[in-house]
Amino acid sequence: MSITPALKAAARSAYRDVWRASSVTFRGDDAVLQAFRQKMRLDAVNAAQEAKAPESYEQYTKLFREIGVVLRKNIVQGVKVGESEGKDLYRVNIRKETELGDNDTVKSPPPVDTSSRSARKREKLGAVPPHSDTTQPPRPLNYSALKRAHKERKLPELREEDLEESFVRGSGPGGQSINKTENNVQLLHKPTGLRVSCQETRSLSLNRARARKLMLEKLDKIANPGMSKEQMKAAKQRERERRRRKKAKKKAQLKTMEDGEDSD
Repeated sequence: MSITPALKAAARSAYRDVWRASSVTFRGDDAVLQAFRQKMRLDAVNAAQEAKAPESYEQYTKLFREIGVVLRKNIVQGVKVGESEGKDLYRVNIRKETELGDNDTVKSPPPVDTSSRSARKREKLGAVPPHSDTTQPPRPLNYSALKRAHKERKLPELREEDLEESFVRGSGPGGQSINKTENNVQLLHKPTGLRVSCQETRSLSLNRARARKLMLEKLDKIANPGMSKEQMKAAKQRERERRRRKKAKKKAQLKTMEDGEDSD
């Protein structure tokens, strides 16, 4: 079985995710950033050559996604910014995605005294200029190729044994039929931890069906990045705008040529 365009699109999305994560994690240290990206390119090329079956292709894609998560949450870059009293000073790049441990001094550091001259000097040394990444991401698929990949994509399977369903009282407008009945459907997809809730109608059976449809759409976004129904609608709208701009540009060029011929 050959590698489908949907699998290739998912692999490209995972590669771009690792690329962006490395830009954030190793910001301010160009040597480490370039070394990591060179290793990443080499691993991606080797994976593309070794993965002959769709199963192995999916495994490599999953591995790249896990690397992106680890880079964002578990890797903290320290950059040397100066010296003080014979000791090196480092700036640690802790971001909002970084998973902190149970050390309260790390989670809630004490306020820094900026009144003294030495404190202001340390604060100035700690200011590292932001890293400007000028590398362009891979060019996305055009709308025709994206449409074909959307049709050939593999929809995820939604199994009832993977769902945890609960019902709570509704809220909002609708009177007693909403506020005093448990028609709000809450779904939890245990393998992924995704949650959805649905209270679109007064009918519990319709809300249950709609909640499963919403869950399937979320799983589709994860399994087929860039090719879900909502994303295809947005891509179709962008294609319409592109064609409209192209048509307007061509019309303006023809008008310019006609005006030039009339002036001659």
